[in-house]
Parts: sequence; C-alpha cells; structure tokens
Amino acid sequence: MVVRRYMAVLFQILAPSRPRVGPHKHQTRWLAAMAAAALLALASCAISESGSESGDDLTGDQGPAPSAATSATVLVHYPTGWGNRITLRCGGGGRNWNTAIETTWTTGDIWRVTLATTVQIECKPMFNNTTWAGGANWKVTPGATVDMWPFFFHTAGRLTRTPGWYSTVLADSRAIWTYYPPSYDENPAQRYPVVYMHDGQNLFLDSYAFGGVSWAVGTAMDQGILNGTIREAIVIGIDNDVDRLSEYTPVPDPSYGGGNAAKYLQFITTELKPQMDLQLRTRPTADQTAIVGSSLGGLVSVWAGLTRPDVFRMVGALSPSTWWNGTWIIGQTTAAAGPFPSRVYIDSGNAGTSGDDNVNTTALAAAWKLKAGVTVKHVVQSGATHSETYWRQRIPGALQFLLGPR
Repeated sequence: MVVRRYMAVLFQILAPSRPRVGPHKHQTRWLAAMAAAALLALASCAISESGSESGDDLTGDQGPAPSAATSATVLVHYPTGWGNRITLRCGGGGRNWNTAIETTWTTGDIWRVTLATTVQIECKPMFNNTTWAGGANWKVTPGATVDMWPFFFHTAGRLTRTPGWYSTVLADSRAIWTYYPPSYDENPAQRYPVVYMHDGQNLFLDSYAFGGVSWAVGTAMDQGILNGTIREAIVIGIDNDVDRLSEYTPVPDPSYGGGNAAKYLQFITTELKPQMDLQLRTRPTADQTAIVGSSLGGLVSVWAGLTRPDVFRMVGALSPSTWWNGTWIIGQTTAAAGPFPSRVYIDSGNAGTSGDDNVNTTALAAAWKLKAGVTVKHVVQSGATHSETYWRQRIPGALQFLLGPR
C-alpha cells in the first residue's frame, strides 16, 4: 500500500498541467528523470495486492477519462498571406505548451493538423509561431474535428453608428448601431450569429444613453469573447424614437394606447434583417438570430419569440413590461401552442416602487418553462430597480446564456 501511495504521488509530479491561457513552465529534465527512476524502482519491488483500504482512493483527479479514439483533427481558418504560417501549441495529455506543432495549409486558407491523443487537451494557434491567438484556449476532444477561427491582432470589437436609416414600413428614419466582433476585420471568411437589440442609443455609449448610463454591450461582448464565455457575434442596435411606446407594444393598453408592434417587427424582419444579411457576414438562420430588449423592449422581444420563431430562436427580455394591458403577454404565452424559440432569457430586479414587476415576470418565466423544447433562464437580481444601471450588470449573463460559450 505504501508503494502504491508513492507511485500515485510520483504520477502527480510527472503529470503535465493544463493552463487556461498561454503556456506554463514544466518540471525540469533532471526532476523528471529522478522521478522516473524512483518510479521504476518502486514498481520493481511492488507486491501484488487485491482489494484496498476503505476510503483509500489512489486515482486522484486525472482529468478526462481516456477515449476509444486515438486522434483529433484541428482546422485553423485564417488567411496568413504569402510567406506566413500557423502553428499550434497544446497542453495536457503529455504535451508541452513550449513545443510548436506545425500545421499544413490547405485550400480555403485552412491550416490542418491531426493530433494523436486519447484524452481531451487544450490548444491555441500562433501566427508565425510568435503571436498567440486572442481569447481562451480551444478544447480538443479525441475523435472530434475542431474548427478554430482565431484573431491575433485585435483585442476588442468595433462599433459604428449609421444615422438616418429609413424604413418604408414605418415611414421614418432612425440610427442603427453595429458592433463587429474582434475577428471580423481580421478573418474575412468567418460568419457570425446576430443579436438584434432595441433602444439602440442606450446600448453602447454613455454619451448617447438615457440618464447617461449605457448597457456597455460592446464591453460585455469583448470581455466574454476574450474569456471564452460568449461566442463572437454581431450586435445590431436599433434606435427608438417618439413612437417607442407604440412600436414596442403588440396591443393597446387602456391607459396608454400603443399597439403598433406588428409594423415594428415587420420593419426588422423584412427591411433591416435582409439588409444586414446582405451587407454583413451573418449566419442568417433563426437558430443563429436573437432579439433582446428591456422594459417595453423586453415585451416586444417576448412577443417576437411567440409570433416569429422562424426568424428569432433566441429571446432575451430584461425587466419586461409584463404588466402591459393586464399581463396580456403572460396569457398569450400560456395559450401558445408553438412553434417556439429554443432559448428564452427573462430577468428582473425586485426593488423600487414597482418591485420591477418581479411577480409577473416570474409568472411569465414559469409559463415559458412549460413549453416543450424551450430552455429558459430566469434571474431575479436582489435589490435591483428598473433602470439601465442594472441592465448593464445583467446583460453579460444574458448574452452568455443566449449565445453560449465559444
């Protein structure tokens, strides 16, 4: 038993670490050699045993179990230009982050390599073996083909504002904001999911936002992309105007009027989205398209999920106005027979004079949870009121849920 304990300890000494980003230093050669010699000596005098002591777990945490597959294929999509190359660095499974793995260029600017491995490892591309790809490591599993779309020379996305975008459906003009993820200008073959968001002037810059506090959506995307918790995506922000209440409400409320959301969604689905899909490198299918908003913008987003799941399969509603017209949207959700979006994010605070309508919002989330095939996340932020300050705090989690990790 003592021999087995020392063998387990020595195994842990020799086992390579798996860094999350970038290479770590490994043990020196003389330590490895001494440990290996000691291990062989102990093995030679080991006695065959049967059974083990109660609670004597000698396996430790050895990482993922070995797979029946013995290799994985990595495809790095990147246009290096003539005379440049892509290498790969990996850790885990006995690999050393300091060792470069050469890849082979193939048609379409795809750099290919097959890695021998029976356990999950982590890898990251390098440009000319000198510049690391940005963001988190890629996980490579035996038997899998892993497509990597790296960026090397950008650390943040890019934001543009297009004023005067005219809609014939709404017969007016408004500004449209576009967030381009870090790899957009660097990796021209890559295509991206798209998140359509309302109240565009509140999304990115404090200088444009209501009350001087934006949601900082660009910052949330950049941070999530760099740490691997959010997939790269394009974000389209649609400015509101004097018709906001009417455009964001599906039906009139006896006290406030409104009820012109059908035209607003028609504008998005028949004018704005087709142009974005034509001009930008989008993934235009419904499963790659989200619609997200807060307050009345949350209300119209939920309604879009109910009525146009053929366009929007991901829905985000932050503090939605579930109270509108006697909680009309809860009844519509409860009665709906489908089809439905695949992912629905709903949240609220629970403070302020209205309690951020958290009771009704909880009921709305419960109605969605009863729908087959819909994955729902419901968040109540304790102490949060109905304001941009708290939507700014919650939007990273909403985007992580809807878009998923890289």
